[in-house]
Amino acid sequence: MRVITSSAQIQPQSTARIMMIRPVRFGFNEETAGSNEFQQESFAQQTKGTAQETAREEFDLMIDQLQKAGLELHIFDDTDEVDRPDAVFSNNWVSFHQSGKVVLYPMMAENRRLERRSDIIESLAGDFKVEEVIDLTHFEAQDKFLEGTGSMVFDRRYKIAYACLSPRTHREVLDAFADALGYETIAFSASDEHGKPIYHTNVLMCVGDIFAVVCLEAIKDPDERLMVRSVLEETHKEVIEITFEQMRHFAGNMLMVRNGAGEKFLVMSTQAYESLTSRQKDRLDDYARLLHTDLSVIEGNGGGSARCMMTEIHLPMK
Repeated sequence: MRVITSSAQIQPQSTARIMMIRPVRFGFNEETAGSNEFQQESFAQQTKGTAQETAREEFDLMIDQLQKAGLELHIFDDTDEVDRPDAVFSNNWVSFHQSGKVVLYPMMAENRRLERRSDIIESLAGDFKVEEVIDLTHFEAQDKFLEGTGSMVFDRRYKIAYACLSPRTHREVLDAFADALGYETIAFSASDEHGKPIYHTNVLMCVGDIFAVVCLEAIKDPDERLMVRSVLEETHKEVIEITFEQMRHFAGNMLMVRNGAGEKFLVMSTQAYESLTSRQKDRLDDYARLLHTDLSVIEGNGGGSARCMMTEIHLPMK
């Protein structure tokens, strides 16, 4: 593994600029449930009829918290024209990079492909420099997928993409991304305690600037587990391990952000926060202030949490 040390002083790991999509028709997505063990059908039945209203409330409370922390939020409302139950998870269809590149990703569920919106990119292009749009969506015709920063967890400082291979994360598309963006990839397989594949990398790990939260026991192959740990340590990260049970409560689904004053925050759900031990909280608090919001309905129906709702904008300003 060759670590690109020169990028460490060039590419910031976190940003104060976040894009988010306010849900309009949120609900349990039947098309994604087969590959997402974090969706809870029984919970969805209990909240049927109220899921959209409650998800909207959870979203707005999270927005309020992030704004009070001083983040620059670019919020777009979903539209009611088509059924997009997972529109709140905007990080899966697009990513924005410091190079001015925007990447569009191939999505496994057909109804999630409707989330890609050129009007959002055009709106952001009014404030940010968009040099190139890299469209990987043609891989959908080959049933090969890569769902953005769900499928990949970036170490932007070292241009490394960690990726848990799954039905939603195909090696060929991962390589195409890496070639286009100049990233190195750390690919591995992971499964839960019952042997079922982990659908997205960002539910089992979070990479900050000098720390990483990861469920290493989900990586069953000892060589792959050692590889992931070694690269994290080689890139100067303190590795904070979480258990299967904590992963199930979305403790891996966090994102480090910072405000305009440079203060760092680690954003997660209340469920994730409460699953952490006091020692883990103390260790993480050394690196960033911990922010959490109750996202129970979004998590139970959608199978995603706080990190999935935030799309980082690393594009340069105009």
